[in-house]
Amino acid sequence: MLNRRYLFPNVIELNYQAGRKLGVNVYLLDGGDEFAVLDIGYEEAVPEIVDLIRKMDFNLTKCKYLIATHADADHVQGLARARELFKSRVAAHPLAVPAIEAGDVETTFARITAQGIDMPMPPVKVDLALNDGDVLTIGKLKLEVWHTPGHTPGQLSFKTGDLLFVGDNIYKDGCVGVIDAHHGSDIPAFINSLKRIRGDDSKYLLPSHGPAFARDDKQIKKTIDRLVQYQHMADFGTCAVDWPLLDEWEKDVLSGKLPKFKD
Repeated sequence: MLNRRYLFPNVIELNYQAGRKLGVNVYLLDGGDEFAVLDIGYEEAVPEIVDLIRKMDFNLTKCKYLIATHADADHVQGLARARELFKSRVAAHPLAVPAIEAGDVETTFARITAQGIDMPMPPVKVDLALNDGDVLTIGKLKLEVWHTPGHTPGQLSFKTGDLLFVGDNIYKDGCVGVIDAHHGSDIPAFINSLKRIRGDDSKYLLPSHGPAFARDDKQIKKTIDRLVQYQHMADFGTCAVDWPLLDEWEKDVLSGKLPKFKD
């Protein structure tokens, strides 16, 4: 039997357990007589994940849920294979369901032609739609469902005790998940989700990439302030709500005012 390396009581992160990078953070939520897996990750990692779970003396039939924080390929590409092996229920937000069930390579970022990314996205049935305020029971654990859109429309976070699984909402360095119009990103919604996270009383945030970290409200506020600026920057294209520079330029054009240059 492999010794279980708990990141927090009842929480095993399988990259740490494997001692190498498997991809996205894969959390095993140990409820005692049953467990759940949060974000199974890439299809190629599924056999190793299954082997790890078996070696830690978990019975695969006791896997109650395979939960997706959202529908990005790096989080859900392995769901079809995992559902077959675990015989478990797949759970996701309703706004993530169409991409997961259709195997949509565009929305999930399984295909980004300009960057040479092109991977299969096996479709899989979502058995349980998770909505804000739902509570999942996993053995002795209670997992509160939060809908925290912004990175994607169907992004979820989950709270249990003083832990908050934040998905791609925010990482230890204050960075956030990709903001991209083709992805369905929404900056105002992202800001509201971060404000909700900042206003919570959780002590530790467990993201989908990189290390878990202690809550730092100042850092979250700094991230929020940065995204507030993003709303008004051309850098973020159709995700921005406006572009003040262009509005100012248009006024000058309409008034016949030419720009002034300093020597």
